[in-house]
Amino acid sequence: MVSGWSRSRRFCTAFPVLVAALFASTVLQTASAQDVAYPSQSIRILVGESPGGATDIIARLVAKNMSRSLGQAVIVENHTGAAGSIASTVVAHSRPDGYTLAIVSSSYAINPSFMKLSYDPQADLVPVSLLVRAPFLLVTSPSLKVHNVKALLSLAAQKHGTLTYASGGTDSSDHLAGVLFWSLSKQPMTHVPYRGAGPALVDVMSGQVAFQFASVLSATPFVKQGQLRALAVSSKTRLPSAPQIPTVAEAGVPGYEALTWYGLVAPKGTPPEVVQKLTAAAHEAVNEASICTQIVDEGAEPVGSSGPEFAAFLSDQLTKFKGLVSIANGAGN
Repeated sequence: MVSGWSRSRRFCTAFPVLVAALFASTVLQTASAQDVAYPSQSIRILVGESPGGATDIIARLVAKNMSRSLGQAVIVENHTGAAGSIASTVVAHSRPDGYTLAIVSSSYAINPSFMKLSYDPQADLVPVSLLVRAPFLLVTSPSLKVHNVKALLSLAAQKHGTLTYASGGTDSSDHLAGVLFWSLSKQPMTHVPYRGAGPALVDVMSGQVAFQFASVLSATPFVKQGQLRALAVSSKTRLPSAPQIPTVAEAGVPGYEALTWYGLVAPKGTPPEVVQKLTAAAHEAVNEASICTQIVDEGAEPVGSSGPEFAAFLSDQLTKFKGLVSIANGAGN
């Protein structure tokens, strides 16, 4: 399966060379005459999030390096709406030729639990690579007079269920991170959904809402600028880039872990040799030294898994999120 959380800058420079050689060997052994010709034109990567969001950030980092390794332009297109499912729908119904792909996030595994889709995320799209995993930061406004998780839970107890937490929308990954938080801490709270994680973060910064589980990629710049206070990180271990921030589990909610992730998928029926070539390019893209370092510095983990590893990971995520959606709907929160 994919590697664990801890990575270092030294790893960013050494590991890509070793594994890239293995991927290249596999591609060469399985390549056919058809594969040699691929790609012969530009490749589109669809993103179901607006520009500037975490998924869009990852897509543009990956596209730049994939373009270099594949020898063709890799163009990012934003198709926003329906919790990212519009982009996935377009790709699911595209020609399976390797020229129309999607970078999906955790919402890809959440959507089947609460909305009717015109595609099956496991049957109609082929997992190419799990690109990046990232924790959330539990963030508040500096104006909120709490400086740690226990103080936040104490405030929640005083407010008897009215303490608010923001998210990018009902049943979004940051919403479900909040559901897991209050369900494990046994402190009811009030969910405030927004049309996207960005607007939610703005209202947390202004103090309109008490806190949010925000993507580390989106929130870190505001934490560094002093516009947000980071109380904890949602991963099992502390971030190498911010070791002073405790995990939610060690700060007062034992057993807590919530991650968001980003992966590359292709339409069902895409030739295996094309998928392998895309997998190799995706792996090389996220583990290229400068990109790897940038991802790690922002608190995320570059992965670049194989397709089967991503498929197994996706299956686990579908099961986990189904349970959290059930808890959220049952509580009306």
